[in-house]
Amino acid sequence: MNNILDRLAELLEQRKSADPQSSYVASLYAKGMDSILKKVGEEATETIIAAKNGDQQQLIYETSDLWFHTLVMLTKAGLKPQDVLDELARREGLSGITEKASRTTDGEK
Repeated sequence: MNNILDRLAELLEQRKSADPQSSYVASLYAKGMDSILKKVGEEATETIIAAKNGDQQQLIYETSDLWFHTLVMLTKAGLKPQDVLDELARREGLSGITEKASRTTDGEK
């Protein structure tokens, strides 16, 4: 595994069985999906604020936190980064308008 997403996915999977007292990620898993989602929301808000403030270094830092916690969420849900990358590849070359129109009303989020 030579890319950072693969390495992180492997580490996050390993943390599922770690002691919540000794691992931040394991403690998130132990608290459940609602706690993980709250953390993703917090990080998304911090990312938006950093972008609004125009501080590039802070934007990189906050986006890293957001991506990390999103990966925790995916792992908790039994998904891998490759699942998201596959979906992005499926959409490659499609107009955003066309792609959105191809979704069913029930499938939209």
